[in-house]
Amino acid sequence: MKFVDEARITVQAGKGGNGCMSFRREKFIPKGGPDGGDGGDGGSVYLLADDAINTLIDFRYTRHYQADNGKNGSSRNCTGNKGADMVLRVPVGTTAIDEDTGETLGDLTENGQKLMLAMGGFHGLGNTRYKSSTNQAPTQTKPGQPGESRNIKLELKVLADVGLLGLPNAGKSTFIRAVSAARPKVADYPFTTLVPNLGVVSVEPHRSFVVADIPGLIPGASDGAGLGTRFLKHLVRTHLLLHIVDMAPFDTEVSPADNVRAIAYELDQFSPGLAQRDRWLVLNKLDLIPEDEREARCQAIIDELQWTGPVYKIAAINREGTFQISCDIMEYIEQRRIREQEDEEFARQLREEREQVEAEAREHIEMLQERRRQLRELQEDEDDDDDDHDVEVIYIRE
Repeated sequence: MKFVDEARITVQAGKGGNGCMSFRREKFIPKGGPDGGDGGDGGSVYLLADDAINTLIDFRYTRHYQADNGKNGSSRNCTGNKGADMVLRVPVGTTAIDEDTGETLGDLTENGQKLMLAMGGFHGLGNTRYKSSTNQAPTQTKPGQPGESRNIKLELKVLADVGLLGLPNAGKSTFIRAVSAARPKVADYPFTTLVPNLGVVSVEPHRSFVVADIPGLIPGASDGAGLGTRFLKHLVRTHLLLHIVDMAPFDTEVSPADNVRAIAYELDQFSPGLAQRDRWLVLNKLDLIPEDEREARCQAIIDELQWTGPVYKIAAINREGTFQISCDIMEYIEQRRIREQEDEEFARQLREEREQVEAEAREHIEMLQERRRQLRELQEDEDDDDDDHDVEVIYIRE
């Protein structure tokens, strides 16, 4: 199934049913009085998080969703039926944004969580409602109110504790295969990973975390090179970034330290807030380096980068060093969760940081989309101009 992480839809809630104007007319009951019933409320439109769904592809083909209208009231004080609600099932991790106002309506982060997108119209009132001692035969009613209508942008961001960064073929998919039961595609060519992959890492019973593997970045990704930076938004919810570095790259003219700087630059261009997130350096593919040279090469890169954060030396293909880094990640995540529960100020800072990163990511992606749209329009204009000059029409009268 194709992975789709963005969709735009229009939702329309149902209109409320109109109130009824009616008077009771029965044999032997003089002056029966008003008996017009109220209408029914219009149906609302909801989102429902479902962990059995992992893509927004259904919303690419159907863009308009409308709930049922409420039924009109009727005589004998009968109230109209309420319009049926429309429930749209989406993957866990979906964010709903009002495109017209830019307001974030909600973030569905748990299975079964429900979010109202558009409220149904309020029901109309029958003439019975207006009966009083001074108005015993009211003729006024109230029509049902229209339901809300909204243009909604749905954004899917995978839920993971740890995100993997690196160039293509750095060994990110191999790492996630080594530490979890996930089996992403692995091959000896770039861009093997085309969509994000998730893996659950179980350190021991009842202690686990989720790691996300995204397509590799290349220099110029922030300008749209390669697969671009659109998949970086899936790292917004992570707590920790692992920067996977290929210690035996095919291109020997570029040092691993230069590759680290290139990825850090692209990350900063995408979102300065995300670039400030905790990041660990993971030096991979040490199995391809002679044992007597490993320590010196690793230390040279650390010195060149002036890296002061945690550094891990692994060979993911044979699981060398992967268990230790998994245990350390688990310890880091647990301590972070405890602090977040106990320290309200720290929890507030984390929420503000995530909102900032989401805003930066959304702004960058929209900028790239607008730039691509302008380039397409420019190319189409140039093609039209070429057609006008290249084709010469000659009319011959016989």
